Amino acid sequence: MRIGIACYPTYGGSGALATELGIELAARGHEIHFITYAQPFRLTSFHEGLFFHEVEVPHYPLFEYPPYSLALTVRMHEVARQHDLEIMHAHYAIPHAEAAWVAGQMLRKEGRNLKVVTTLHGTDITLVGQDPSFWSITRFSVEQSDGVTAVSEYLRQETHQAFQCDKLDIRVVPNFVDPEIYKPGRDDCHLRALAPHGEKIVMHISNFRKVKRVDDVVRIFAGIRQEVESRLVFVGDGPERASVTELASRLGVLEDIVFLGKLESVAGLLSCADLFLLPSEQESFGLVALEALASGVPVVGTGGSGLAEVVDHGVTGYLHPVGAVEAMAASSVQLLTDADLWSSFGRAARDAAVRRYSAALIVPMYERFYQEVLEGSSR
Repeated sequence: MRIGIACYPTYGGSGALATELGIELAARGHEIHFITYAQPFRLTSFHEGLFFHEVEVPHYPLFEYPPYSLALTVRMHEVARQHDLEIMHAHYAIPHAEAAWVAGQMLRKEGRNLKVVTTLHGTDITLVGQDPSFWSITRFSVEQSDGVTAVSEYLRQETHQAFQCDKLDIRVVPNFVDPEIYKPGRDDCHLRALAPHGEKIVMHISNFRKVKRVDDVVRIFAGIRQEVESRLVFVGDGPERASVTELASRLGVLEDIVFLGKLESVAGLLSCADLFLLPSEQESFGLVALEALASGVPVVGTGGSGLAEVVDHGVTGYLHPVGAVEAMAASSVQLLTDADLWSSFGRAARDAAVRRYSAALIVPMYERFYQEVLEGSSR
């Protein structure tokens, strides 16, 4: 198949999943065209059958803000026409689904039939899509898609409720992980640099936005640090970074925290971790948690959202209510001080990730869904 993929190229779960999916599809013989404003951050090398088309946004004094959606639509139309694309896969509804629909309408005027598949990733529905400025266009573009997927059952239900569209067929296709890339093993994981005195390594990876509750990560770590010689490794950056630094200083744990900033690849780091923290307000899935599990690392986080579909409470990690910092710290200490328990959780984590979420299982689900869309049987 000839497939276009529109996504955000920056640090985050939707862009990571879209890029990994494109790479996997190209490896399976499909022709893949990424269409976005910058090279996706996980697209770091040449892959046969995979192409990148940059969206160039014009800057005119007349426009107070650059018209990215319009430029994206035009680029989608150009690429689809030039390469005879069959499917445009929009990852993250805003603005990709709307732009793909308009591009499809333009192509229909030319006698071409471009199918639009939209994958919902989370905040496009639960946060951004709920803004009154975007609600109606988000609902319209999702309903007009030829096929819609969501990364979790939680997000499927949230979409139906938030947009009052219970009859809309949304297929759950979960995120996936490559178990050959994310796997246990500390030989090449920079362990000495991160924990020079043999401390336990607690890790958090995110875009440092409020929904991630990064301050809670620091509070949990402060509780862990009272009981266990440990270091907290932060990967990523974002608007809450300054708040995190100030809180860590106030709690007296700043010297035990390592800030690594944004990294293109985290596989080699995750295998260093003894524990992964993800105390988010909500997670539609939690791709980075899955990557931690595949690396044999137990996860402590929040239940009540999509993360509960990834982490098995009491088996591969512990889940607590949002804001339950003391409970999360206690669960973390329990894992870090009981070697047998930690090993049991680590083995179960790896097994669950490979058995339920490996690329070899999930990518064919997308292929079958694409085929259904092309045959007109998905809706």
